Formats: sequence, C-alpha cells, structure tokens
Amino acid sequence: MVHASQLRAGMAIRHEGTIYKVIAADYHGGQGKMGGAAHVRLKNLSTGAFWEHNFRADIKLEDLAVEKQSMDFLYTDEDHCYFMNADNYEQIGIAASLIGPQARFLVAQMRLPVEFVGEQPVSVLFPEMIELRVVDTTPPVHQQQDSTLKSAQLENGVEIMVPQFIKVGDLIRVDVEHLKYMERVKTPGR
Repeated sequence: MVHASQLRAGMAIRHEGTIYKVIAADYHGGQGKMGGAAHVRLKNLSTGAFWEHNFRADIKLEDLAVEKQSMDFLYTDEDHCYFMNADNYEQIGIAASLIGPQARFLVAQMRLPVEFVGEQPVSVLFPEMIELRVVDTTPPVHQQQDSTLKSAQLENGVEIMVPQFIKVGDLIRVDVEHLKYMERVKTPGR
C-alpha cells in the first residue's frame, strides 16, 4: 500500500478493482487543517482510457510491481503488435491501442523494454528519438528561408513536417512522442 501523496509517474496501482498506470502525479500540500491532495493522471490498463483525479493525500492505494523485460518486435496484425523475449523465445501480443500512436515506429527486430504488471503487458517504452529515412518529399528549395517547413513521408509511412533542405534519402532524427523533426543525421563524407 502507498499513500496518494507518494504516487510517481511510472507506478502501477489498483483503485476500486481497476489497474492503472500513473502517467503524471503532482502533490499539493494543504494548509492548517486542510489536508493535501495528489492530482494524478492515470491510464486504465484494460481500456487504454485516461483519467485525471484528485486523491486526498492520506488515502492508501494498492501499488503493484512493474517489471521490465527487453523484447524484440516481430510483426503487427490488424490490432496487435507481437514481441518475443530473446532469452526464452516466448511471444506475446500487445494491443496496438495500448501502445498508442508510437506503434507506427515499430520496425522488425527492434529491441524495446516492455513493462509488465504480473503477467499482463502494460506499456512499451520507446526511445525519445529514432532515426528514419525520408522516402518522399518535394525537392529542396534553397532560395526560401530555412524556417519554412514542408511535408515529408518517412520509411514507416508516418508523415511529418521538415525543413526545406531535407531531400529524399536523408536520414533524420524524429521526436517519437511529439512526431516532430529534430535534426538531420550527419553521414560520413558530408
């Protein structure tokens, strides 16, 4: 059991029979006789829905152990992404809705940490940035200012906005959480 004031992002809790992952937690101390409150953003692990709630600081919640396993991504079907544990070759399917929009960044043989509560997978942890190749964009325009952006399609089918100087074949770094261009990867000979 853990007090609501001790909740931190990444923890898993059970509240009223439902398992949640703590996405964000803020504790606000009270004054005088007013007790503090914890403002928490939770993700329901069975439905994928988000819920924001204020708990009194002294409420006790059941905390659950979160275990991380490094797993290799195999393939995707209509609604699941399949991963394999490289140590024992055990395969699991994780609902794409649980992974979220980052599921589009999965590439075969990609090794990622998967979080489990008991036997149930609860999330896949992606790196902050990932390198991808541009497969389609308009030709670079050098007369325009570099602050203007154009659309580019990446090798995984995701479309993002990039600076004018980016061309087909360039390797770029993308912020996975915000789907945003960060920089062009410098290759030898450039």
